[in-house]
Amino acid sequence: YRLGDFYEMFFDDAILASRELEITLTGKACGLEERAPLCGVPYHSVDGYIARLIDKGFKVAICEQIEDPAKAKGLVKRDVVRVVTPGTVIEPHLLDDKSNNYLMTLLEDDGVYGVAYADITTGELKVTSFAGLQSVQKVTDEILKVSPKELIVADNAVEDHLVLETIKKYDDVMISTFNSAAFKVKNAADTLQRVFHVYAVEGLGLEEEPLIGAAGALMGYIEETQKVDLVHFTKAEVYASDRYMVLDKFTRRNLELTQTMRSKDKKGSLLWVLDKTTTAMGARLLRKWVEEPLLDLETIQNRQDAVEALYSDLVTRDRLRELLKDIYDLERLASKLVYNNANARDLTALKQSLAVLPEVKDILGDLDSGVLPTIAGDMDVLEDIHFMINQAIVDEPPISLKDGGIIRSEFHPEVADLRDAVTNGKHWIMGMESKERDRTGVKSLKIGFNKVFGYYIDVTKANSHLVPEEYIRKQTLANSERYITPELKEIEQKVLGAEEKITALEYDLFQELKGRLLEHVNRILATAKAVASLDALCSFAEISVRYDYVKPTVSADGLVDIQEGRHPVVERIGDSEIFVPNNTVLDQGDNQFYIITGPNMAGKSTYLRQVALITLLAQIGCFVPAQSASVGIVDRIFTRVGASDDLSQGQSTFMVEMSELANILHNATEKSLIILDEIGRGTSTYDGLSIAWAVVEYLTEEGGIGAKTMFATHYHELTELEGRFTGVKNYCISVKEAGDDIVFLRKIIRGGANQSYGIQVAKLAGVPYGVIEKAKGILEKLEEHDINNNIAKLGRERAQEKETVHVESIPVQKVADGSVAYIQEEPVKVPVKTEEVVEPVQLSLFEAQPNALIEELKTIDVMGMTPMDAMNYLYKLVNQAKDQ
Repeated sequence: YRLGDFYEMFFDDAILASRELEITLTGKACGLEERAPLCGVPYHSVDGYIARLIDKGFKVAICEQIEDPAKAKGLVKRDVVRVVTPGTVIEPHLLDDKSNNYLMTLLEDDGVYGVAYADITTGELKVTSFAGLQSVQKVTDEILKVSPKELIVADNAVEDHLVLETIKKYDDVMISTFNSAAFKVKNAADTLQRVFHVYAVEGLGLEEEPLIGAAGALMGYIEETQKVDLVHFTKAEVYASDRYMVLDKFTRRNLELTQTMRSKDKKGSLLWVLDKTTTAMGARLLRKWVEEPLLDLETIQNRQDAVEALYSDLVTRDRLRELLKDIYDLERLASKLVYNNANARDLTALKQSLAVLPEVKDILGDLDSGVLPTIAGDMDVLEDIHFMINQAIVDEPPISLKDGGIIRSEFHPEVADLRDAVTNGKHWIMGMESKERDRTGVKSLKIGFNKVFGYYIDVTKANSHLVPEEYIRKQTLANSERYITPELKEIEQKVLGAEEKITALEYDLFQELKGRLLEHVNRILATAKAVASLDALCSFAEISVRYDYVKPTVSADGLVDIQEGRHPVVERIGDSEIFVPNNTVLDQGDNQFYIITGPNMAGKSTYLRQVALITLLAQIGCFVPAQSASVGIVDRIFTRVGASDDLSQGQSTFMVEMSELANILHNATEKSLIILDEIGRGTSTYDGLSIAWAVVEYLTEEGGIGAKTMFATHYHELTELEGRFTGVKNYCISVKEAGDDIVFLRKIIRGGANQSYGIQVAKLAGVPYGVIEKAKGILEKLEEHDINNNIAKLGRERAQEKETVHVESIPVQKVADGSVAYIQEEPVKVPVKTEEVVEPVQLSLFEAQPNALIEELKTIDVMGMTPMDAMNYLYKLVNQAKDQ
């Protein structure tokens, strides 16, 4: 509650806030038996305290005085003027300029999900729906892609809602509830008709009930929290998720599109490399483009052509970027008009931004490539708005609206008269002070002012005998006397009256100007979107020139042909060494499946990611880091890179790995690109090898998925599959050996690696010498029994089978001296010195192996035995065990 210079909280709110904000809890008498708990914060620093409460998951209702205290009779009327939630923050210093602050609603209706999300600071509203198989996963991926600060569901949503249960595991998404009635179709439609001023919601493109319910509830929630007319929302953009490449949460994380996996920083991500935008609007749009690669060939090519035009014309590109630097955040400046919290400096920033638009549009008129003519057509230079602001507001206004000095004198005749009175009044005071000094002979006489007495004449006590009779004593101080005169009071009335009047008049004129500008908010927002698109395209062109990117050929033929491709992020970070480029040819025929072998640290993961990132860059319309590139549009990019425990969800490393793999195999299509960096490494060697082998078969078999796949593995045995399964090709990372040392050449070459160089890598990492030497000895013994011959035979047999079968774990015999013998179908005896070969049993998580003793024990009638019978039976079992 606003009380004078403080915002106060009472009762339970005060107790809670004092604890969470670490501020003093006090009390106030309020007619009850006990004092009411009370705490407060200064009004000028309230935003910081509100931000802290929001970060802790609270919502904050702000209650303001809604009438002038000077005119109020009795208690000043107050009302809630706004409710602040994570998704409805509008204060610029609490928002990230380069990312949107989204608020989302989710509605499930008979298996169909309606999703709507909006940024209340930009007026953007998007709506979509999901149905059918995998709809839960698709909705979850969409929520994680949009990354709303707040997700709103009906207050009667089921507790075990599958989507909500997943989203609750992510701390950065707050789930709020809203009145379920707002999600009902009739109520939601009424809200949409009121907000958008349409006769029927069909005019907004909303026909499905889940879409209407989600969008209507979202607008209702914004209305209820913001308490304003949402004039900056002009349309609902209904989109189909199949317009964009699908990137699930694993892929977004593994490719580090907008933040790094470990530190969660922007630096080191793809967005960090691409973002050379000069406006906040352009930065937000660029981020969205990275998260939503396109599937429409024409749209991609239009962006590419625009980038090419800007790429080729250095002078034009540099001039545009210089002009764009002078454009402030038009979207959020417009939203300040909507929420009535714009000050005079905000309007000045808007005016300065609009001043450069005519030249920007003129330059665009000479560029007719790709999407640039459309951007030029959408850009309104808003000269009338610039004129209105320039005519009314001084060039350098103060921040506060209560101090005056905002409106130009020539804008309004009364402002000029009052300002003249104020200015002349001050001259009158100075003139009177000089006149009285001469008249009285008191050289130290001065005229001062305070809020209690107004203007007064100050005379030291040593000169009090010189004071004229007409002076009226007003106050006695220790060293001086203060007087007033009728003439001084007359001047005071003119000066102070003019100051109060001009301050009130300027405030009224400023509010009137904001009201007139509010009528043009939609024009400002349309121009803001055009500026954002131009800025993002200029950023693409700029990084393409700086980093030697080329225009890729994008088609629908499914071919990915990258010559001398480079990783866009690694080459920018790895300044200490020259990045080694590599070639890639993937298709749905002979080059469908890459099996890539080689040691750790050699660059397999970098190579895999760079192919995925180059494909993604091509589909957002950007140039790519390569000598040349042809990219066939892919509908999804899947990645399974590395693994770690997810203890919060009760999943081990291997379970995480298998979950990601299951997601890929269930959702990939022949148009997908799959990046696999190790499969099966989290379990026993033969379980893992079996799984990896089965995945290769599953993805390459006739009539199967047929997705373009790159599989990096340490299972060198899989290299035997080339030539046995269509489309499988072996590649490896070239390594130069120098005695026990190795040098990574970072080059991808045809063929398979014959070892992983794990011991050499361990040596490079600083593993103690003794451990390295022991490892070498153990490795020599293990290599005495070669698995490759047996794998080759199994590969031939698998290739000849007509029906796909599950690959079972290959039996293994361990020898007492530490060596291992690998067998095919029947156990092979391995000669040993004195120890007997023991064949271990592979333990299972789900069922125990048969045991004759246990089965026999199940048949015993224990209750029918005498003690002697039991002793005899036990003796029999002991002897039986000895015989075995």
